[in-house]
Amino acid sequence: MARTDRLMRLMDALRRLPAPVTAARLAEETGVSPRQLYRDIATLRAGGALIDGEAGLGYRLIEDGALPPQSFSRLEIEALQLAVGALPRIGDAALIEAANTALSRIAATLPEPQVQHLMHSVMRSFGPQSTRAEPSVDMALIRRACWAEDELSIRYRDLQDRDTERVIRPLGLSLSEHSMMLLGWCLLREDFRIFHCNRILSVECTGQSFRPHRVRLLRDYVAARRECDAAPPM
Repeated sequence: MARTDRLMRLMDALRRLPAPVTAARLAEETGVSPRQLYRDIATLRAGGALIDGEAGLGYRLIEDGALPPQSFSRLEIEALQLAVGALPRIGDAALIEAANTALSRIAATLPEPQVQHLMHSVMRSFGPQSTRAEPSVDMALIRRACWAEDELSIRYRDLQDRDTERVIRPLGLSLSEHSMMLLGWCLLREDFRIFHCNRILSVECTGQSFRPHRVRLLRDYVAARRECDAAPPM
């Protein structure tokens, strides 16, 4: 294996595997002897990579900005292009812009042959643009609440056109060509609810964190869905 390819595989392993990663595991991932692995770690460090750890303790990648660009297989490039190309049918404007920006940043780190692969990808997503009603509220605020695990106070118009006010614990967003949905635990109903984002009339953060409860709520929701899917049809 060429030296550059070997070092790139080592970098990829350091990025992917839970740290600290033992030298034996890294040697297995890269297909080299432990002695060669130690030399490759030293080479990466000399090239500017900040790699914490030592033999017997394992290694942790702290920073790799000074290293050669990342490499992707042709199929990985096709998958990235296809995923970004499909977003206009299911994502909102902010998500589409973020995906295109991310793809541009990835392209800027690729070797020239792989940039050409990206530009001339054979995988394309075709189909009509989304026709769903777009939300009128700030979706960035909802996303931040999901990430930060903060409760939201919302005013919501249900499918019977009744307006209610609720406090929810937002757990995640679901996107499709026809709808953008928010999964949350509703404190008013004391149960899981899926809200149509275009029916949320107003939203604001309460400042109350639900972080200690999030993992349990997600586990309970997955268990409930599995139970429902396994139930025989009526």
